[in-house]
Amino acid sequence: MQTQTPNPPLIRNNAKQLRLKINGIPYSLMVKPWVTLLDLLREELDLTGTKKGCDHGQCGACTVLCDDKRILSCLTLAVMRDGAEITTIEGIAPENGLHPLQTAFIEHDAFQCGYCTPGQICSAIGLLKEGKANTEAEVKDLMSGNLCRCGANPNIIAAIMEVKNGGSHE
Repeated sequence: MQTQTPNPPLIRNNAKQLRLKINGIPYSLMVKPWVTLLDLLREELDLTGTKKGCDHGQCGACTVLCDDKRILSCLTLAVMRDGAEITTIEGIAPENGLHPLQTAFIEHDAFQCGYCTPGQICSAIGLLKEGKANTEAEVKDLMSGNLCRCGANPNIIAAIMEVKNGGSHE
């Protein structure tokens, strides 16, 4: 005869302490383990420049920099990044100015609706820091995870190549 083991009680409100540096500002937050970095940024910290597109890691609209590497914040649990330095689109520009990629995007008309632009720019900053994008074909391939439904991809690639080749100075 088998006896039933009772189900363990559900633990509610099991938030974890999380320390992050976001756009240069240190934060100490209580975060539930299932909260994505995207939702933390947008809903708790009001950093709405990072966009929620597909929420499945397929469009790149939610791309941010984590310790200078590009990540999809919709697929990243916030608690996984404890101690990390996160940079969103709001944190890339110097005070009273634009980041060189922002300038290049404007000069090359590399956006139309603008929804994907924050993720595109964060991804481009990350790929330039990776040092892997040496040709236009490589940039195109490495940016393939960031979708632009308006069709501005050729202009986006041109803007990134301009910065890569020193046209706008980082």
